[in-house]
Amino acid sequence: MARLFFGMLIAVALTTTAYAQDFSNPFMSAQWPKTDFSKTTVDLDSIRSGGPGKDGIMAVWEPELISVDSETRLSPREPVIALEMEGEPPRAYPIRYFMVHEIVNDTMGGVPVAVTFCPLCNSAMVFDRRVKQEVRTFGVSGNLRNSDMVMYDRETESWWQQAIGAGIVGAHAGDTLEQLPSWMESWEAFAARNPDGLVLDAPRKRFDYGFNPYVRYDSSKRPFLYDGALPPDGIDPMERVVRVGNDAWPLTRLRAEQEVVENGVRLSWVGEQASALDTRNIARGKTVGSIRVRDAESGADIPHDLMFAFAFQAFFPDGIWRQ
Repeated sequence: MARLFFGMLIAVALTTTAYAQDFSNPFMSAQWPKTDFSKTTVDLDSIRSGGPGKDGIMAVWEPELISVDSETRLSPREPVIALEMEGEPPRAYPIRYFMVHEIVNDTMGGVPVAVTFCPLCNSAMVFDRRVKQEVRTFGVSGNLRNSDMVMYDRETESWWQQAIGAGIVGAHAGDTLEQLPSWMESWEAFAARNPDGLVLDAPRKRFDYGFNPYVRYDSSKRPFLYDGALPPDGIDPMERVVRVGNDAWPLTRLRAEQEVVENGVRLSWVGEQASALDTRNIARGKTVGSIRVRDAESGADIPHDLMFAFAFQAFFPDGIWRQ
């Protein structure tokens, strides 16, 4: 029943006619009573409804973690977001849960974090939830811009662009969240490296997780609800690229070379994982690369994103393609 309900929800989202929001509409104002629409950094007409409304995709506010050795539901190839902080047990956040919730608000080592995944952009990013020393908690607005999730914070109901961690509408328009180093890898790789680590428990105890509602999405010709410019030089818009700052390295290059040291960054092909956006069952998805991104001199992990090429083009139009 849970799987059927979620499938119906996504079907509505994927068949809803795209439209620009009318922010002068009283109904819209009623949905967002705290949002100051006079403060924006983007054209409001570029923001579209993704289908489900505010909290139609329910973020996780109070996550529970369990030990690695007690987790029995995950398949070895399933992708997880790995987060490590000195002095703390490493944590894995399985992508299967983000297909349903998209955002997990957590705290690690005293640092309030927002672990996020936008399936339409394949963008998995972890942010410090503190903005000017104030802690924010994040939810899913139900809106998209350039096919990327627009988050909101519950305290001011400002809107935030997930792919760049930036406030775009409301009191926090122009503010930026600090991105923390994290990466995507297989559950098998995380568990083998961190036997004493922790993993996010299922947020809903009787929900049928592990299924991808966007079947074959990463093999489609164009992204969902996107009409912006496509990448140059014939780059497939659905090609996965590793973004570090304003630079992007296609995974096809990293697969061929295995390791690239460029622009002060060391990118290493360290294994493989299942694509969460291929087959219905995430664990059976086609193989994609697991990449670690480190400072070329110190070896420290650095913030990055593993996003689709179209999203890099959309949010970093002057970025550098390192093919």
